[in-house]
Amino acid sequence: MDTGTHVVMGIAIGGLATLDPVVTSSPAMAQAVMVGAIIGSQAPDFDTVLKLKNNAVYIRNHRGVTHSVPFWFIWPTLITLGLGLMMPEINLLHLWLWTFLAVFIHVFVDIFNAYGTKALAPFHKKWMALGVINIFDPFIFVTHIVGIIIWRFGADPGWTFLLMYIFLAGYYVWRVRTQRKVYHELKSRHPDSTHIFISPTFRWHQWHVVIRTGEKMHVAQVKDMQIKYFETYSFDPIPDHKIINAARKDPNLSAFLSFSPAYRWEVTKEPHGYSVKFTDLRYRSKGHYPFIAIVRLNEDLETLSSYTGWIYNNETLERKLEVAFD
Repeated sequence: MDTGTHVVMGIAIGGLATLDPVVTSSPAMAQAVMVGAIIGSQAPDFDTVLKLKNNAVYIRNHRGVTHSVPFWFIWPTLITLGLGLMMPEINLLHLWLWTFLAVFIHVFVDIFNAYGTKALAPFHKKWMALGVINIFDPFIFVTHIVGIIIWRFGADPGWTFLLMYIFLAGYYVWRVRTQRKVYHELKSRHPDSTHIFISPTFRWHQWHVVIRTGEKMHVAQVKDMQIKYFETYSFDPIPDHKIINAARKDPNLSAFLSFSPAYRWEVTKEPHGYSVKFTDLRYRSKGHYPFIAIVRLNEDLETLSSYTGWIYNNETLERKLEVAFD
């Protein structure tokens, strides 16, 4: 989920914690749990600082180790120890338990996005991405805001947020069932499909899809269970070719391939040598595919420049790939 949603989730968990008599036993304890829940709801995304290094490192590692099973326990322990040093009178066990819940819910809800996470690493190292909930879901965010407002006007926060989360659990069940209906409809239309990639959108009944068969990749949209096809590409596995092999050594392209399961590639001859471009087909927007990786090589197959990330116009791409020629 996005940062804003994780913040309001942290506040909601802090409110939910008032059902615990130990938390309400003192203002200091209630304050510590609220702070712990808010920090815990953000902690797994602290790896966002990797963006300061470069996109390749960020894409390869975001939602990786910081969301893994060991860090379910490391984050609440670090947060509890830090707050415990500042507030020695608080109950550390109950603070840890509520902070752990905040961390766990963060990781759990991230699984439902198309981006996914390595939530079960190191025991299960593959990305878990259910593609059910959008990165930012307005309904989930607004529901939390409404709960916070109701609390502000005097409602009991514990029961308010408990009922809210029961309601949202039903929402998640409905979204999972809707996505499975989309999947089965696509599978019935394409029984020869080997992979069906489904990504949610802001609209409840609209989904981005990529259907891959042994020979084709169909980019489409499902809206109200009606399928609209946009483009169809030949499915060409990455060949064992010297130009592409040289490009794959580049960290930007390597990071892209570690993240994207549905892409097309192309090699073009350029004045400087060659350009190798990979395009993620899952994020079609207004006829454009903004998530790409591109590597520019010289005639000797040495990397001149490269980039991976979101590009919405050629001018921006050229700035990212600017090369100084002698």
